[in-house]
Amino acid sequence: MQWWPQMEERASIENKVYLDHAATTPVLPEVLDAMVDVYKHHYGNASSLHSIGQDAKQLMESARESVAKVLGANPSEIVFTGSGTEADNIAIQGAAFAMKKKGNHVITSNIEHPAVKNTVKYLESFGFETTEVPVDEDGIIMIDKLEEAITPQTTLITVMYANNEIGTIQPIAEIGEIATRNGIIFHTDAVQAFGKIPINPETDGFHLLSASAHKIYGPKGVGLLYIKNGGTLKGVGKYIQPIIQGGGHERGFRSATENVPGIVGFAKACEIAMESMDTEGERERKLRDELMAGILEIEDTTINGHRTRRLPNNVNASFNHVEGESLLLRLDMAGYECSTGSACSSHDLKASHVLTAIGCDPEIAHGSLRITLGRSTEDETISSFLADLEEIVAGLRSISSTWKK
Repeated sequence: MQWWPQMEERASIENKVYLDHAATTPVLPEVLDAMVDVYKHHYGNASSLHSIGQDAKQLMESARESVAKVLGANPSEIVFTGSGTEADNIAIQGAAFAMKKKGNHVITSNIEHPAVKNTVKYLESFGFETTEVPVDEDGIIMIDKLEEAITPQTTLITVMYANNEIGTIQPIAEIGEIATRNGIIFHTDAVQAFGKIPINPETDGFHLLSASAHKIYGPKGVGLLYIKNGGTLKGVGKYIQPIIQGGGHERGFRSATENVPGIVGFAKACEIAMESMDTEGERERKLRDELMAGILEIEDTTINGHRTRRLPNNVNASFNHVEGESLLLRLDMAGYECSTGSACSSHDLKASHVLTAIGCDPEIAHGSLRITLGRSTEDETISSFLADLEEIVAGLRSISSTWKK
């Protein structure tokens, strides 16, 4: 393989190998079929009282039951949103403002997705105090530092379930126990984890959870927010309030006409995820481990994140003396679609805040690559990718002024 293909040799869309499933996933045919049926035959507004509207509402409530099963939750605890980001905003702002009379301190980690990180930062303009708790070299939050950060004014902890860049899974149940013991509301951004690994509100101890359809082969523009007990807890009272004003849809938490086709598609994607979570998770985990082992055979390379306590489909690696954007473009020309980090912050040329938080030197962090596997990833994909990756890395290093010749 020529390590630096000409633009005209770029692989066609049909021949692309998609390895960026953490950014988004293709919509499954079954999901698309379910959505098309709604668009064609069940087009009513779910808030309308006539039969066509009530037909749409019935479909939406049936979908709510299917989605709730993924969490083992009550359907009344599920609020549909327009995205995972919107769900994060409703959860964080809604809880912070609802609990402000009891305190104004919010705790988060220093590796959160921008949807959480920037929302927490936004609260500071309203007089909230915020604390970012550090993580260790594997990206796991330091529990002792979390407990030390708690003050009498702390009302909310928001820590992601699994990191979108390095795949590390957080000790959610332990954080949930700390939050419950201290009378603090706990929100987790589970956009990357939902539908891929088992999640349980009771054993994990969270009060609020955000998720998104397009990460599990569903449509874009649909998310959910789990709200324990509908937003009221014994001894705490009302712990979340709406931040969007309007007609009172979704029990007042998200006023806007519901996207019924998208919601039905989300439900179908959830059903498929539940049916295949164990088998598909194990299959992707084996491919992930094979990929990590092969990458480590390339000289001066590091795997980022915890080796085993990570999402089954996530691999993040840093290649010393290689610029990540160049690596990404060369792989794209060779037919592989990967990422250098979060798709939501890909316009930012700064070194990943996640990688710097786990101790990566900024220069090395710039040479990082995120490969996220999916249902279309086959065994032969891994071997061919590794061979091409090794050749491309060698080619880039050969023109690097810092690489040892």
